[in-house]
Amino acid sequence: MVSYADVVNNSKIKGYIEAADLHLANLGYTEHSFRHSELVSSMARDVLLKLGYPERDAELAAIAGYMHDIGNVVGRQGHSRSGAIISFKLLDEMGMPPVEVGKVITAIGNHEEDEGGNVTDPITAALVIADKADVHRSRVRNPDISTFDIHDRVNYAVHDSRLSIDPSGKAITLSLEIDTAISQVMEYFEIFLSRMLVSRKASNLLGCNFRLIINGVKLL
Repeated sequence: MVSYADVVNNSKIKGYIEAADLHLANLGYTEHSFRHSELVSSMARDVLLKLGYPERDAELAAIAGYMHDIGNVVGRQGHSRSGAIISFKLLDEMGMPPVEVGKVITAIGNHEEDEGGNVTDPITAALVIADKADVHRSRVRNPDISTFDIHDRVNYAVHDSRLSIDPSGKAITLSLEIDTAISQVMEYFEIFLSRMLVSRKASNLLGCNFRLIINGVKLL
């Protein structure tokens, strides 16, 4: 059985994630390095465990979370599908059973709504929710606030981001604290509305309602 620890310690996977993040850094994108990979992995696992899914499914969600952006080494556009192909080769080489490889690459290949991704299973749903929840000022690479674009402003304005799971209340909640002197709430919706809608779809697949709370106000 290929474990999450096996994946994290695999030198090829590490190398591709490093190369993918460097490629995005050179293009001016926000951080997609090990911090993002490990956080998404942890949250995806947590979503399924708290909702009572099998531990192995939660571990596969963690693996998908760790590897989900590996396709950025090829290019930003279509990175979910290229990431699924790269992940297939790596996990197959490691000896993961085909049925488990299939679950992981389905999640990776469908985690981006603007690339035609479809949420059809719990592992994909958990990955989508976790990935979209990682909005925070620590992801901004640009040191000059005067030159921020809208993506930099929205991320930098968020100084606290929390994803909580309420199994009894059947609710998944993303709570954000935003500095509105840096970015207005409307700007957040301008670039993240589609992400929140796909998070709601993913939550519904898991039998939960999705809630978005910004500065203490429920918006979704």
